[in-house]
Amino acid sequence: MNRYPQADIDAVYRAIRERRDMRHFKPDPVDPEILQRLLEAAHFAPSVGFMQPWRFIRIRNAELRQQLHALVEEERVQTARALGEREDAFMKLKVEGVLDCGEVLVAALMDGRERHVFGRRTLPEMDLASVACAIQNMWLAARAEGLGLGWVSIFDPDKLAALLAMPAGARPVAILCIGHVEAFYEKPMLEQENWASRQRLADLVFEDGWPRQD
Repeated sequence: MNRYPQADIDAVYRAIRERRDMRHFKPDPVDPEILQRLLEAAHFAPSVGFMQPWRFIRIRNAELRQQLHALVEEERVQTARALGEREDAFMKLKVEGVLDCGEVLVAALMDGRERHVFGRRTLPEMDLASVACAIQNMWLAARAEGLGLGWVSIFDPDKLAALLAMPAGARPVAILCIGHVEAFYEKPMLEQENWASRQRLADLVFEDGWPRQD
């Protein structure tokens, strides 16, 4: 009775399978009505204790976008150095599309989260999990709309918070690049570039406890 029609079910699983973390964008603008739908999809995400901790900052100023990109580039170099022997390989990867995409949003945790105890007393990080759910909703909706979305996490959160005048307690989580693409990657980009491969699901599902490490 509660099951969707098969075509709708297929569409949901197709969006899940074909969602990609995009880095290559066309500069074409994003239709404002579509952007609004993506934000509404994010806002329908589940949140622990119904706290709805997500906040989205739309970056419209070109100079500010350049400053975001500079923060990402600064951390990209530091990340490369921290990778040691993989530094050169990392520097060859395209890890963001901040200057290329049609829209840039910064997803953040709101301030005052300490007031929300329901579901967070022993797991305070559930506020971050809730924001991740909102981003995933947006990601899947973007794929269904034919738009690419890339989650950029290579930045210093304190510097980004200062740049965007966030209040004390608020914290940026992601720079989201959204826009039109020539094509979606056939596989996750890092898999295509032989950086990593998807693990076997059978190795990640346990029964009745954690396997013994003999």
